Amino acid sequence: MRKIDIVLALVIGEVTAWFFYEMLETMDLKIPNLVLIMAIFFPILSVFGLWISWLLGKRFLWIYQMAKYLLIGVLATLIDLGIMNGLILVTGLAVGVWYSVFKATSFVVATCAKYFGDKFWAFEKMGKEGMGKEFGQFFFVTLIGLGLNVGMASFIVNGLGPQFGLSPAIWANVGGIAAAFTVVAWNFFAYKFFVFKK
Repeated sequence: MRKIDIVLALVIGEVTAWFFYEMLETMDLKIPNLVLIMAIFFPILSVFGLWISWLLGKRFLWIYQMAKYLLIGVLATLIDLGIMNGLILVTGLAVGVWYSVFKATSFVVATCAKYFGDKFWAFEKMGKEGMGKEFGQFFFVTLIGLGLNVGMASFIVNGLGPQFGLSPAIWANVGGIAAAFTVVAWNFFAYKFFVFKK
């Protein structure tokens, strides 16, 4: 495992810890020393998971690629949710057509950032020639993922509506997270075998 793998796993784990801590704070969940526990546990868990996948990846490369892809995906999801929540915060709109517009916007921005992480870190395709065509393929696969992502999130938020007494803003995050899980498998296999194939 390379040093860059460890550093990126630590950073992604730490960013994830703070994001979830802030989310739990908005739900008024008070757990003593939670921030300390998460700030230490999440980065260690990220590195440990990546290390295990690296060991398994010596035999089955796709396992290591999937682990790095998932870490990049976690970071992209946090970018996605951060932009979506920022737009909701600025406008005060968390339902209806504007939610779908916010979700689509945040998804596209996060996916553009994700391209570089997937290309250079997860699938380690370092060649720079043909990047325009490759990005076009990446964007095509992503547009299908966008349809799945926005469709799933919009169905949960606008079709089902808030459940379990959750506020519309928190339910918007539930929709966003459920949509992200829906797209993970589709994107991994499409990127691996179509966009970044070697």
